Amino acid sequence: MTVIEVFADAACPFTHVGLRRFVERRRELGRDDVILRVRAWPLEIVNGQPLDPHVIAEEIDDIRQQIAAPHFAGFTERSFPASSLPALALAAAAYEESFATGEHVSLVLRDLLFEQGIDIADTNVLGRLADEHRLSVDLTDTHRVLEDHAEGVERGVIGSPHFFTPAGSFFCPSLDVHRDSSGHLRITADSGFDQFIAICFEG
Repeated sequence: MTVIEVFADAACPFTHVGLRRFVERRRELGRDDVILRVRAWPLEIVNGQPLDPHVIAEEIDDIRQQIAAPHFAGFTERSFPASSLPALALAAAAYEESFATGEHVSLVLRDLLFEQGIDIADTNVLGRLADEHRLSVDLTDTHRVLEDHAEGVERGVIGSPHFFTPAGSFFCPSLDVHRDSSGHLRITADSGFDQFIAICFEG
């Protein structure tokens, strides 16, 4: 089994696109032996303040318009979580059960938020997901999240998502995101994505 690590926030729309593209390509290649270990990169800690739902909604609108991908079907600004820390704590606990469980929970959390418009800070939502996977977790215990953040700092994580492969690291390889001279956000599919995928699935 090959493990691809990625440091990311559960409420980051760029991560949602990146993980979906990775999983889709893995399915096409029939390479279930390559699995994602999604580590916590809590942006509210990195930035010193919670993510702004309005800013996230604007980023999602830009992604929808500029890459014409079928993502964020059910996203609503009003369901954006006040904090992603409980969701990240649940995902970390799921990885302690198994890599497969951890990856599945990490992907489901993002699907709930971005495709179904469900608040992933809601303890009832997280409790049901934990019960489905028979996970015992204290959603207020963020020590695993903070440990991931500390390790990410040591390893030079740039932002969310930052992938680490056996042959090097890639920051947000699925999208090229930058602001033009007028300050407008410009988002395109990253031409380096195929190189990233080739490295992940070589062998």
